[in-house]
Amino acid sequence: MGLLDAILGRSKPVRPDLDQLFAVPSAALTLQAAAGFTPTGLGSVCFAGVEGGGFARLQEDVRELLDADTERGGIPVEFSRDAYGYTWLLARHPADDSAALVNDLHAVNTLLQDGGFGPQLLCSLIGFRGAESADSRSLALVYLYKRGTFYPFAPLPGDAEKRDNQLELQVRGVLGDDLRVEKDLSRWFPVWGAPGL
Repeated sequence: MGLLDAILGRSKPVRPDLDQLFAVPSAALTLQAAAGFTPTGLGSVCFAGVEGGGFARLQEDVRELLDADTERGGIPVEFSRDAYGYTWLLARHPADDSAALVNDLHAVNTLLQDGGFGPQLLCSLIGFRGAESADSRSLALVYLYKRGTFYPFAPLPGDAEKRDNQLELQVRGVLGDDLRVEKDLSRWFPVWGAPGL
């Protein structure tokens, strides 16, 4: 950071640390023991789409990499667009294999970053459900690519776009030793209707 940046109050952006994703499987055990949430086996990566052949080729490379096990019973990845024009890649694994899910999410982020599309990466999401049969609450651990941090997102059941802020703060306290949790609560963006949630 230069002198002019210091004078103008600009800070150097945090470099993404994709290896933070590998902490999720152990955090999932903590989350299950302390709050009763278990992994769903669903995870997604959100990125801003880019027009052009290079990005289309990279998207196909991602699909080929993650769909390599479909002949052995693996589930193909799904691409979708949300109402804001962002592209989501949804990966599915058995609920008890969060390590394989994290490996896929890490691979997608790495391929996009190494392909020069890191600025288009927004977040990755890992889904959880309440462990009790009557508990239909969903929860996501959201990894902010540009910040290198996680935050919990807990939508309330039903159609209204409302969050369970108490649960989110509880999860922050539970996972503080396992994950690098985003300290700035204004960056805990809602991801309504995200695939994998």
